[in-house]
Amino acid sequence: MTYQTLAIQQASQVATITLNRPEVRNAFNETMIAEITHAFLELGRSVDVRAIVLAADGPAFCAGGDLNWMKAMADYTPEQNRADAAQLASMLRTIYQCPKPVIARVQGDCYAGGVGLVAACDIVVAVEAAQFCLSEVKIGLIPATISPYVIKSIGESASRRYFITAERFSADAAQRLGLVHEVTSAEKLDEGVNLLLKALLSASPNAVTEAKRLVRAIAGQPLTEVLIADTVEEIAKIRASTEGREGVRAFLEKRKPSWLL
Repeated sequence: MTYQTLAIQQASQVATITLNRPEVRNAFNETMIAEITHAFLELGRSVDVRAIVLAADGPAFCAGGDLNWMKAMADYTPEQNRADAAQLASMLRTIYQCPKPVIARVQGDCYAGGVGLVAACDIVVAVEAAQFCLSEVKIGLIPATISPYVIKSIGESASRRYFITAERFSADAAQRLGLVHEVTSAEKLDEGVNLLLKALLSASPNAVTEAKRLVRAIAGQPLTEVLIADTVEEIAKIRASTEGREGVRAFLEKRKPSWLL
């Protein structure tokens, strides 16, 4: 597929999806939403990809919704608004549920829906100069579609504050809140991303996928007998898997596992 709003690169089992609308600060419209969804579905299924980096071109990571796209929404019927919002929701869910680990490489400011993009990723590395803002209330809207991912990242208390004040907050503050995992200088951004990729690629591909799924399944669940039984089943299943057996044998035999050969 030829993408209008994205640039896709693939090397050494890593795919990089780059938001490529720098002239509008990588704000997304219906085309970008559809293309991001398609790219993550395709790369998530690819046996040649073990990790995905979500990056952006230009000074800003993502400014949220494109103004022309938002202007068109003013004339939408309720049914059109629901359908449009559903596409955005599908994009975010596709990123969040991607079977491959996803690193957000945040090289600049990230506003509104852009914060949702970041929150849907597994690991976030941001430059120290990046600013974040959940700005929706300033234009009479609310961050509804991105809220499941943002609230998972920064919690209910911080979400109440930043959803209703639309304050800007720094990369350091985003790290304290849990939205960002690593803060670095612009010069060391790629080094930080590459260190994480090295760690991901050293692990069992199947185990990484299953570990991602495990977090989604367990997070927020009450500690019950059913949950404990589920975790017992999970470890029994992974121990019996091909990579599980290989990994344990390699460790005991003091050799590299097959996925590193």
